[in-house]
Amino acid sequence: MNILFVCTGNTCRSPMAEAILKSKFQDGEVKSAGIFAGKGDSIAKNSEEVLQEINLKIDHQTRPVDNELLEWADLILTMTDRHKQTLALQYPDFHDKYYTLKEYVLINEEEWKELKRLYTEFEEKRSRILNESMDSLSEEELDRKLRKELKDDITKIEEKENSLPNINITDPFGGDLHMYRETRDELDRHINLLIKKMNEKD
Repeated sequence: MNILFVCTGNTCRSPMAEAILKSKFQDGEVKSAGIFAGKGDSIAKNSEEVLQEINLKIDHQTRPVDNELLEWADLILTMTDRHKQTLALQYPDFHDKYYTLKEYVLINEEEWKELKRLYTEFEEKRSRILNESMDSLSEEELDRKLRKELKDDITKIEEKENSLPNINITDPFGGDLHMYRETRDELDRHINLLIKKMNEKD
């Protein structure tokens, strides 16, 4: 399996994730990239240091996300939901490969199906109201109608989202070594769960 980790600049979280998974996973290839990454920069000094503390080394040069990398990957694991949303907007052809690392290992498929169903129903209802009322109501009246008729749907979505775990990996950028260690350990815990999940699928 080809796995791609994605963060913002490809200097902190995604290269740490790449190094950690490479040290534990022999059944495929692992790469990392950044949505706003330059090309050929080094890993952040603190990321390199906290990896060395656990005897890991990575020969890393930053690279931006592109079609070729997304095509190559079987699974694309982002560090935050915002990274995932950005990829889905910029590269919609690969949306079925996008997950945050934490959602992929912590949330079962049924829960995600339920949330997607709620979103779909919300969008369908919203579109129907807009189509039926756009010509007959002012913008203000339409806004009031949408808020009133979609209130229960919004509440259901919020309740479902609040029941799910936090799906973002902490960004240590600009922090001290302690913060980088915490992010490294957070990545390590969830990568262990990733390996367990992949082994269960084999």
